[in-house]
Amino acid sequence: MTILFTPEELIQYLYQETSPEKTAAIEAALQEDWTLREKLEVLKASVKSLDRVVESPRPQVILNILNYARESAIEPVE
Repeated sequence: MTILFTPEELIQYLYQETSPEKTAAIEAALQEDWTLREKLEVLKASVKSLDRVVESPRPQVILNILNYARESAIEPVE
């Protein structure tokens, strides 16, 4: 009997966020189901890619936010 696992469950497994029972079930299924192993490998590659991606906002975006904050700031009451 094959147990189907969702991509979300496999991601939780990758991040070690599954219960011990779910972890054992996934590991048992991985031993028998090559398509599940393939899906897990694709997710592992995606996780590695996400870990390497570093994005920063453009300087103009930061300046726009700072200008907006400055213009909309409430003046202190004296």
